Amino acid sequence: MRGTAFSLAIAALLVGLAAAAPAAAQEPVTFEARDGAELSGHLFRPEGPGRHPAVVMMHGCGGILDGKGRIRARDLEWAERFRAAGFVVLIADSFTRRGVATVCTTRDSPITPRRRAGDAAAAAEFLAARKDVDHRRIGLVGWSHGGSTVLHAVLHSKPEGFDYRVVVAFYPGCRGFLNGDRSPRRPVTVLHGTEDDWTPIEPCRALAEKHDAITMIELPGAHHGFDTPDAPLRTLQAAYSKDGSGNVTFGTHEPSRRRAIAITMRILDTMKPRTR
Repeated sequence: MRGTAFSLAIAALLVGLAAAAPAAAQEPVTFEARDGAELSGHLFRPEGPGRHPAVVMMHGCGGILDGKGRIRARDLEWAERFRAAGFVVLIADSFTRRGVATVCTTRDSPITPRRRAGDAAAAAEFLAARKDVDHRRIGLVGWSHGGSTVLHAVLHSKPEGFDYRVVVAFYPGCRGFLNGDRSPRRPVTVLHGTEDDWTPIEPCRALAEKHDAITMIELPGAHHGFDTPDAPLRTLQAAYSKDGSGNVTFGTHEPSRRRAIAITMRILDTMKPRTR
């Protein structure tokens, strides 16, 4: 009960902060993807003048918008958390302008994590061109399908003229990377729940053992989506599952959620200039 109350309180606080923020702090934007498509995004801007560090966020297989056309709770909470900490944030929407709502239940979608790595690079280039962003301090964070996108991004699609300063992947699918010979060009931190039956942790463990550039953070007892605010555990249908049935488990694990927030913010804080 205490964990649930804590989660509700934090979620309510962040929603209140988002509502209280100036309208100019959030705005819809468009940018051109590497494949020529025009993509939409949601830009969050911190208060204060000068050039800020920035974060590109890559959403999961369900897209950035819920059934009512609102930014999903997990993505909105993270974006507002990053913004409140002084980062310019761009949630890159790989789906909406391509006419796709979700790829969670299909195995043959053309919008693959490798393709979306180009979206991430284009989003970073969009941010780097802004006068309020320091192009030397841009991070990349992704969740699930977006986490796999992050791994592809440090293998294949580098932004032009610079590279990501920090890279974080939440519960990515790692199996497809095990047979490749290429090493990530940037260090990557992977946060993964030990009980994840959607994108199982075992391939990510093996990948981290193979590449020194990958730091594996295991979160005992956590399922897929453990950092989603106030999401009771439930069973969903997906294209892939650990046991092959298509039944997967999704929901909050509050201890892991709090730990993941602390770790991620500590990583992003390394992009901030040091003060004497």
